[in-house]
Amino acid sequence: MRKLTYLVAMSVDGFIAGPGGEFDMYPTPEPYLRYLCDEYPETLPTHARPHLGIADAPNKHFDTVIQGRVAYQPALDLGVTSPYAHLRQLVVSTTLSAADPAVEVVSGDPVARVRELKAEDGLDIYLAGGARLAGTLKAEIDEVIVKLYPIIIGTGVPMMSGEFDVAALERTGDVTTFDSGHVILRYIRA
Repeated sequence: MRKLTYLVAMSVDGFIAGPGGEFDMYPTPEPYLRYLCDEYPETLPTHARPHLGIADAPNKHFDTVIQGRVAYQPALDLGVTSPYAHLRQLVVSTTLSAADPAVEVVSGDPVARVRELKAEDGLDIYLAGGARLAGTLKAEIDEVIVKLYPIIIGTGVPMMSGEFDVAALERTGDVTTFDSGHVILRYIRA
């Protein structure tokens, strides 16, 4: 059975974006960016991959991405309707009509759809955001990978939003640190 992994960038104070959805404040020094390119190439948008020298990099962990409408919007703002063309793409939205033939719009129950995806064969499923979708899918999340950035932004979009419901996680032995202060933490459901 495939896993659903919430892999997300977060400030030290727990925000994944600014109050207006800003995400350009996250510093990405070269050693950190190179690590992401080497370890998680499939999480980088298709249109950016040639510029990073990973245009043809194979998918290592994920073959499917699911994201909410708000997380999908920055790509649309750039005129990119298929931001993860190297993956099977799903966008959860009740307001979006199909933006691209390569993107499946999930307008029904995202939990049921994720359960169907998990039952299929293949690599794992990358939950690319956002906070509301992560909160909706919380019970289905098997792994959380936090890319912790050494910044404090004060307010913004939390890592997850939804109902109060404690879900215990166990940190795996894998903690990757960088001289820049960036830390990658991996957790699995307890």
